[in-house]
Amino acid sequence: MKQQVAHIIIMLLAALSAKSQTTVSGVVTDGHEPLAGANVFIIGTIDGCLTDSLGRFSFDTSLTGEQTLRATFIGFDDYTLTSTQLSDLTITMRERATAIDEVVVTASTYSFGKSDNFKTMDALDVVMSGNSCGDVVAALQSLPGTQKVGENGKLYVRGGESDECQTFVNGMHVLIPYSTNVENNTVRGRFSPFLFKGINFSLGGYGGEYGQALSSVLPMETTDVATGDKFGVSASLVDWNIGGTKAFSKSSLSFNADYTSMGLYNALSPDRCDWTRPYRKLSGEAQYKADLSAATVLKSYVGYDLTSVGQHIDERHLSLTEHNIYANATLKTNIGCGYTLFAGVANSTVVNDIDDALIAGDHYHNLRNEVHLKGELRKVYSSVLKLSAGVEDYIRHSTKRYDADGYHLDYHLLATHTDAQLRLVPRLFLNLSTRLEHATYDGRWLLMPRTTLSYVPNKHFQLSAIMGRYSQTTSDDYIAMSGNKLQQSTADHLILSMQYSDNNTLLRIEPYYKKYHHLPLLQQGLYTADGYGKSSGLDIFVENHSLIRNLTTTLSYSFNDAERLYLDYTTPQTPDYASRHNLRLSLKYAVGKTIIGLSESYASPRHYAVGDTPYYNSVDANITWLVSPKVIVYTSLNNILGRTNIFRYEADGKAVTATRDRFFYIGIFVSLKNNKAYDISNF
Repeated sequence: MKQQVAHIIIMLLAALSAKSQTTVSGVVTDGHEPLAGANVFIIGTIDGCLTDSLGRFSFDTSLTGEQTLRATFIGFDDYTLTSTQLSDLTITMRERATAIDEVVVTASTYSFGKSDNFKTMDALDVVMSGNSCGDVVAALQSLPGTQKVGENGKLYVRGGESDECQTFVNGMHVLIPYSTNVENNTVRGRFSPFLFKGINFSLGGYGGEYGQALSSVLPMETTDVATGDKFGVSASLVDWNIGGTKAFSKSSLSFNADYTSMGLYNALSPDRCDWTRPYRKLSGEAQYKADLSAATVLKSYVGYDLTSVGQHIDERHLSLTEHNIYANATLKTNIGCGYTLFAGVANSTVVNDIDDALIAGDHYHNLRNEVHLKGELRKVYSSVLKLSAGVEDYIRHSTKRYDADGYHLDYHLLATHTDAQLRLVPRLFLNLSTRLEHATYDGRWLLMPRTTLSYVPNKHFQLSAIMGRYSQTTSDDYIAMSGNKLQQSTADHLILSMQYSDNNTLLRIEPYYKKYHHLPLLQQGLYTADGYGKSSGLDIFVENHSLIRNLTTTLSYSFNDAERLYLDYTTPQTPDYASRHNLRLSLKYAVGKTIIGLSESYASPRHYAVGDTPYYNSVDANITWLVSPKVIVYTSLNNILGRTNIFRYEADGKAVTATRDRFFYIGIFVSLKNNKAYDISNF
């Protein structure tokens, strides 16, 4: 009897249990294909399962009545359904759209030191890049879009003049970013690559934040507050350096001193010039950085260069001295409600004095000063909208004296800009910006709209189209000679960009077109703004890591077709600094603690009234030996084949060549208070 009762109770319990179980079932898709491995569950319970290879799911739950079902899958928005009927469901999940502050559009920009962008390079890569010898500007000339102009070594981008590329440090303008030298001798960038954690070289199509640049911008961001003390030295045949950093709890103070002299090198390897005083440069830099709070960062920088050189030219004894001072301070803080405030001030002062500048006994003096004030407010309003707006003022003064002649020039450049970044649909992004500028010397206003449309389907591919107008004041000399009536030059940019990247290969192809207006033109002894021009071309960049283990291969090619009527040109013609084809192929191979580099550079002939130059060609090699974690030895030999490259022709037909056909460099870099080499100047 007891056994029968027990059986009845068990059967009743089983029946009640079966009655309370509900089956939840269905299929999960993305609208086209089933999603395998999606997580489907009842909220607030442990009831659920993963979908199978066909996207199907089925599980039981003891709950009854209205319940809330959720499905999740990586890369897709969560799906939620509240219902009393949860069987035989068809769940369609939507792919999650990238938030506006997550997307990185790299069209027409090459980034160094930031791994989430197209091309990455740290300070050591800059130093070891081909024939750069530690110069940021020389390293950038390995990229497409740049022209080989060996007689001065400056950046010429996509058919534009060298001063059409402007430099910014922490968002603040640098008036003169190059060291000085005598005519037909290469200059260097005046900033050490170790200063910066990020360098973004834009070949065109930049947003409204940057002005006063017709062709390109070079924004560079200094490193953050140091967390440890550093001290180091370096030495070579041409320069000697000492630098260090003292770290505090929430701030750091850094210094760097450098002395460059070609005296010893010229004695060991004389060149074609008759020097009365070898090239010498004494530089000093200091930085103070502080994390004032969790949301506020202060950065300040000051640098000074004293450069001198003397050369005997015909009957003249040219003597050049330059003082170049640059300082800036920036503050970035979160002021609440999602707003970020940026404020900065920068001062550039450059003084040039030249004796026997044009004829024996003359004297040239030029002082240029710029104070740059800038404020900007930024906010990410949602996952689909980011806005920024800013105001700035360039306060400029220039004084020039050449014997009895000269001028004094003072003016302001007032500007405001707005930028809106929008996500139109999950893979389509639009940037709209407008910049408004006012030059006080001529009273004109300029409105410059700019836009970028980008399609970013995944992390490997981007397709972008860029349009915009850009402006820049011309040389102070031309403004003064026009009676302060020379309006700003403008350039309209149209750029298409295709980029593909995976673990082994980077590929970028960019056709572009630029149209210039209001270039300075000499007419009847006066400069007017009647000049014009155009520049079109194609840039290709390929980097590969898969051909041979430990081998990095880079190919950079540029085609440029430029023509302009400006300065003293009488008819539209190709600028004499422009070559139609520029090609650079480089190989970098690592063997143990040694890195071997080999590069080939080619540029097609440049056109002059007296004829075309021969093509430019240089084969360069470099070897880096990682002696220990604190010691690096770097050596390079430029133009191994010893080809005498003709850079340009003077008006009288005289060929201008490099001062020497080959240049050999060897340097040793030692860290004395850190576990890494090359932290000497890493501010």
